[in-house]
Amino acid sequence: MVLQQLHENTSIVDRIIKLKKERNAIILAHNYQIPEIQDMADFVGDSLGLSQAATKTNANVIVLCGVYFMAETASILCPNKKIIIPDPDAGCSLAATINCDELRAWKRKHPNAVVVTYVNTTAEIKAESDYCCTSTNALKIIDAIPSEKEILFAPDMFLGAYVSAMTGRKLHIWPGECHVHAGIKPEDIMKLWNRHPHAEFLIHPECGCVTSCMYYLAKNDIPSQRSYILSTEGMIKRAKASPAKEFVVATETGIIHRLHKENPGKVFHPVSENAVCKYMKMITLEKVLNSLENMVYEVKVPGDIASRARVAIQRMMQLA
Repeated sequence: MVLQQLHENTSIVDRIIKLKKERNAIILAHNYQIPEIQDMADFVGDSLGLSQAATKTNANVIVLCGVYFMAETASILCPNKKIIIPDPDAGCSLAATINCDELRAWKRKHPNAVVVTYVNTTAEIKAESDYCCTSTNALKIIDAIPSEKEILFAPDMFLGAYVSAMTGRKLHIWPGECHVHAGIKPEDIMKLWNRHPHAEFLIHPECGCVTSCMYYLAKNDIPSQRSYILSTEGMIKRAKASPAKEFVVATETGIIHRLHKENPGKVFHPVSENAVCKYMKMITLEKVLNSLENMVYEVKVPGDIASRARVAIQRMMQLA
């Protein structure tokens, strides 16, 4: 059965490679994609990395293996390219926590505020924003805003709390969360830490445990010299640069494949085996093949929304 599946996957990948050449296409995959997608992609990275790769490619077609807002961002940045997503139902629980009516009402209550929204939002939300940010550059974005300015930060409350604590800025924070990261609890981390006391600890700032971990760090309950709050790409870089051989990783489990692949001989322990994004896992080899064979499903952001959203996204990229 396993050999048969390997043979089928090889056949599908061969057909995808052939179609890529015919269509002048490139495949971009997020760090949380299934291993088979990561292994056949032209580029694997975080949200910011996917945006940067989209703007640099000479390909006519971009197959975005991630969730829908990522394909929207690629469409906004590359209006003359065809952006397709293998499954248009691959959404994002965090992006769904705020809509345009809610954001506009919030802005009316704070008419002079600067609006900073996480990249995990819809194109319509980005169009209502002054800045977008990723977990990689959220601190830089906030630091770039004059200190006297009021700031609305949406939609991730854990990232917002982390940014507020690190910059010392008082932010108005929207109460949204990623269902996967919110489920990673402090007790899960402490339990695994006690089992692997010499490991480095890598935590994503979207995690529900991030504020607790900052408290533990301040009290030295978790060794600060071996604990790092990082974006997914930051985790990749730290694992490569670190002399440590063992790591405890608090984020979606898809990143473990890339960590193992790029760091042979090192050991990575996910804090929770249940930290799985069902939306990211909706993309399969069969769906990628279908998208290239039939050139579906195209993601095209309307021009008026795209032009306004592009300003916020470009500011994010300038401060990358």
